[in-house]
Amino acid sequence: MTPEDQALAGALMRVNHTGEVCAQALYEAQALAARQPGVRDHMRAAAQDEVDHLAWTQARLTALKSRPSLLDPLWYAGAFSIGWVAGKAGDRWSLGFMAETERQVEQHLNSHLDRLPAGDVASRAIVTQMRDDEARHARTAIEYGGAELPRPVAWLMRRAAQVMTTVAHRL
Repeated sequence: MTPEDQALAGALMRVNHTGEVCAQALYEAQALAARQPGVRDHMRAAAQDEVDHLAWTQARLTALKSRPSLLDPLWYAGAFSIGWVAGKAGDRWSLGFMAETERQVEQHLNSHLDRLPAGDVASRAIVTQMRDDEARHARTAIEYGGAELPRPVAWLMRRAAQVMTTVAHRL
């Protein structure tokens, strides 16, 4: 890879790493707030997938001679708070929040597949597997009874994610 391609791949993988930090925090908080044991177990299983994704993105950042976002502790705290609120809204809304989160993440990962350097096979493989896992999380959240979120909530989620991805790309 050229130095420019390596820098781009590193920045994109930093964003993906931060996304996994946030997803882990969201689902851990939602699991703590869940009312039904089945929903709690579902959230914990999704959080475990995010731990795997976190390890993959961390390893890829190292290989690309890049680093995680300097703000990851803040992203985690913010996402945990949001997850707690979503969980306290009730299991149907919490599952709906998970489904909407994962649909948005799937779109985001598709855009990264479009932007990653063609020769970065390792990053592409990681992002592809993550995208497939996130799509599965969205489907199962709906199957467990997740409610469709109101459009303004989905819009707000999209805007918050844009702030995170823009800042994490650089910091």
